[in-house]
Amino acid sequence: MSNVYQIAIDGPSGSGKSTLAKGAAAKLGIMYLDTGAMYRTCGVCALKTGIEPKDEDAVKKMLETMDLKIKFEDGIQHMILNGEDVTGQIRTPEVSRAASDISSLPFVRTAMVDMQRKIAADQSFVVDGRDIGSVVLPNAKYKFFLTASPEARAKRRFLELEQKGTPQPLDEVLKDIIWRDKQDSERAASPLIKVDDAVEIDTSDIGIEETLEVLLSYIKE
Repeated sequence: MSNVYQIAIDGPSGSGKSTLAKGAAAKLGIMYLDTGAMYRTCGVCALKTGIEPKDEDAVKKMLETMDLKIKFEDGIQHMILNGEDVTGQIRTPEVSRAASDISSLPFVRTAMVDMQRKIAADQSFVVDGRDIGSVVLPNAKYKFFLTASPEARAKRRFLELEQKGTPQPLDEVLKDIIWRDKQDSERAASPLIKVDDAVEIDTSDIGIEETLEVLLSYIKE
């Protein structure tokens, strides 16, 4: 177990966390866990069942019957909700907002954090999210905090949505990014923060390959 270690990557929406985490995991030959996908799956469940994501009582009841599983196939994470693979349904703007709302509920975060810790306990993982270094894996061997201007992040998300065939006007994407930043940093439960021992990387003006090089330069394995 001594060679098991975790890499925590935190940052706001659109900072490139997931792309970087996947790239780092591939380079290092370890697993990657996308925690945001777990909250997005909770958001999908709320939308499918007509539940308001901020309604605490309704969400509590939903969690009691919701069957959420993570499957890794060829290193790719699949989100299974009540027996259905919903991986392709979790990246829409509607689900993003539902996920942001539902993830602000403390009992939802408690349930997801417990699952995340169990998954990352027995083998090396790169884990990305908004509270990995501060709450989920405070003892992670390596911690990084990605940041970028709202405009740079909105442009990336705009292009990503366009490529997926679900385009949104750029000004709407920027507005959503700013709204999520406020919600993520001001929520009472596990707000988005940079912990003191995290290395900060500003990705506003550098590409993913250069960012990956910077991150890997800190890893000594």
